[in-house]
Amino acid sequence: MLGISACLGGTACRYDGGSNEIAALKNLVEADQAIMICPEVLGGLPTPRSPAEIQGGDGFDVWQGRAKVVDKEGNDLTEAFKQGAIKAFDELKQLQITGLVLKERSPSCGSGLIYDGSFSGTRMTGVGVATAYFIQQGLPVYSEENWQEMRMT
Repeated sequence: MLGISACLGGTACRYDGGSNEIAALKNLVEADQAIMICPEVLGGLPTPRSPAEIQGGDGFDVWQGRAKVVDKEGNDLTEAFKQGAIKAFDELKQLQITGLVLKERSPSCGSGLIYDGSFSGTRMTGVGVATAYFIQQGLPVYSEENWQEMRMT
C-alpha cells in the first residue's frame, strides 16, 4: 500500500486552502491502492494557514534541533510539524505502508527541494520535517515529480 500527500490526492489541505491534485494519484486512492495523509493537519495546523518555511537548514536539521519551522508572521511551528510527522508515521505504520509519494517543496513533505526560509521563493536542496522522519524510520519517499520510478511491490 502506498501513502500519498493528501493535497496530491485532491484534498484541499494546502496552506492556502487549495490542493495539488494529480489525477493518477487520486485514482490510486479511489482504487484502494493508496491512502492520503497530511502531516501538517495531523499536527493541528488549520486550513488555510500562513505559509511556513524551515529556517536554519532542512527537516533533518529540525529533528537535530539546529533549525526551526516558522510561518510568515514569525510564529514558531516546529513542534506542530514534528508532532504531525510522528502522528502520520504512526498511521502509516498501522496500515503497513511500504512507500510514500509526498509534495515536493513542502516544509513537511519536500523530498529533494524546500524553500530556504526567507519567504522569497528561493529554493534549496533539502527535505521537509515529515520526510526526514519517514526516511529515518526506513520508509522510501518519492515526490509527485519522480514517483513513477518507485518500485511497486
